[in-house]
Amino acid sequence: MVLTHTGRTFQAIEASQQDALTWMPLRFLTFYRLILVGLLLVLFYSLPNYGPLGSHNSSLFTVTCIAYLLFSLVSGFTTRLRRPGYEIQAIVQVLVDLTAITLLMHASGGLSSGLGILMVITVAAGSLLLPGRMAFLFAAIAAISILGEYAWRTYILGFDFSEGFTQHGLLGIALFATASLAQGLASRIWESEAIAERRGADLANMATLNEHIVQRLQAGIVVTDSSDRIRLMNTTARSMLGIRTEVVKHSLASTSPELQNALDAWRQAPDQEQAVFRPAASLISILPRITLMGAADGIGALIFLEDTAALARQAQQIKLASLGRLTASIAHEIRNPLGAISHATQLLAESGPLEKGDRRLTEIIRSHTRRVNTIIENVLQLSRPGASHSQDLVLKPWLEQFLDEFISSEKCQPEQIRIDIKPADIVIHIDPSHLHQALWNLCQNGLRHGNTDAETPCVELRGRPAGGSNRPYLDIIDHGPGIPEKIIDQIFEPFFTTATTGTGLGLYIARELCDSNDARLNYLNQPGEGSRFRIVFASPMELSAKSA
Repeated sequence: MVLTHTGRTFQAIEASQQDALTWMPLRFLTFYRLILVGLLLVLFYSLPNYGPLGSHNSSLFTVTCIAYLLFSLVSGFTTRLRRPGYEIQAIVQVLVDLTAITLLMHASGGLSSGLGILMVITVAAGSLLLPGRMAFLFAAIAAISILGEYAWRTYILGFDFSEGFTQHGLLGIALFATASLAQGLASRIWESEAIAERRGADLANMATLNEHIVQRLQAGIVVTDSSDRIRLMNTTARSMLGIRTEVVKHSLASTSPELQNALDAWRQAPDQEQAVFRPAASLISILPRITLMGAADGIGALIFLEDTAALARQAQQIKLASLGRLTASIAHEIRNPLGAISHATQLLAESGPLEKGDRRLTEIIRSHTRRVNTIIENVLQLSRPGASHSQDLVLKPWLEQFLDEFISSEKCQPEQIRIDIKPADIVIHIDPSHLHQALWNLCQNGLRHGNTDAETPCVELRGRPAGGSNRPYLDIIDHGPGIPEKIIDQIFEPFFTTATTGTGLGLYIARELCDSNDARLNYLNQPGEGSRFRIVFASPMELSAKSA
C-alpha cells in the first residue's frame, strides 16, 4: 500500500513537471499567435491608409492573416488534445510562424515594416520549446527567410531598399544570438526542473516514510486544527478510542466526546495533570498528553494517547524484575527444607498409632506444606514465563473440550458451567495453553466465590464477536455476591487474597498470561449481578498492523 501510494506520487510529480516544460508553453505560444494575428487584422482594417501593414501587397497580407488565424485555431485544439505528439506540433507551429511572418513582412514592404522583430520572438519561443540543435535550426531558417525575402525584392522584383544588406545581416546575427541565449536559459530551466523533480521525489518519499512511522507507533496520535477537526489519527489511536472507520476531517467532538472534553479541560488549565478517561467504545483507560501545534488555519493541537494499563504494567514489570529474581532464588532454597518437613511429617504419621491431637497436628503441617509448595511453584512459574505461541482458535469447540477436562478434574456437575457463544464461529488468536491456565483459574474462582445460600454455584462463559473496540471477548460470569468495590483495584495484585487458603496469585497469573498474548483481562463492576471477568482478545486490526 505504501509503495503504491509512493509510485503514484512520483508519477503525479513527473507528469505535472513534464506538462509545465512542454505542453503548457506550447499552449502559451498558441495564445500568443491568436492575439498577434488578431491584432494585425484589427490594425490592417481599422487603419487602411496608414501604416506599413499590407502596403505593398494587401491581398497577400489578407490571405496570409486569414490562413494564419485558421492555423492558430486548429493548433489550439491539437495542443489541447495532445495529438499528434509534442515534438511534431512544436516543429510545425514554429515553421508556420516563420513562414507566415516572412510573407506578412514581404507584403508590408520588408524589414522596414517592423515585422522582422517577430522573427526574434518566434526563434526564442522555438528555442525554449525544443532546446539544443533545433534552436539553431530555427535561427538559420529565420535568417535565410529574411535574406531570401530581401534578395527576392532586390534582385528579382527590382526594388531598391535603403536599409541595405547590412541590416538584414545584423538581424540574422541577432537571431542566432537569441537562439543561443534561449538555449542556455532552457537548459537552466530543465536543470532546475530536474533538481525540483528529485527534491519532490525525496519529499514525497519522506512524507510517505513519516506517515508509515506515525501509523506504526505504539502510542496513539491525534492532530486537530484550530476548529477541533481531526487532521490525523493513526491506527493505534483509532484502536484505543474504539473507532473502526476513517475520521479525518471529522469533528473531534462527534468522534470522541471524551477526548474533546479532555482537550477543553487542558485549554482551561494547561499546567494541571491530565485526567485519565475511558472511551465509551473501548475498555482502555487513556491518559492524554496535549501540546499546541501551528496549523495553516490557526493553532491546532497534537495529542498523544497512552494506555495507562500498559504504563502500569511497564512500571510493575520494572519493579518486579529484580524482586522476581530474588523471590525465585529464595523459593528454590525454601523448597529443600520444605520437602524435608513434609517427608518427616509423613514418616511421623506412619510410625505408629498417634493420639487424636497429634494426628490433627500432622494434618495441619501437611496441609500448610502443600500450600507453601503451591506458592513456590507459582513464584517459580512467574520468574520463568514461557514464550507465547499464539494461533487462531474457534472459541466454542475449544471451550467444550476445556469444560470436559475441567468438570472431570474439579468433580463438579455439568450444569454448573454453561456456554453461551454467539455466533458459534467466533475465532480468537491466543496461545491455547495460556488461555487454558487463565480460564481454569477464573472458573475455579467462580465456583468457589459464586455460591449463594439459595442455589448451587454456577459459572457462565459468554462469548461475543468484535464490537466497537474491534476485539472479540469472553465473559466469565458467576452469580455470587460479587467483589466489594473497595478492593476491586487490588484483585490483580500479586499475593492479594481475601481467602485464608488462597495464594493471591491466580488472578495475577491469569492477567499476565493474557497480556503476553496481546489480550486484556478486566473486571467489570456490576453491583448486584455477581462477578464478571472479561478477556478481550487481540483485534485483527492490531495483528495485521504488527505483521506489516
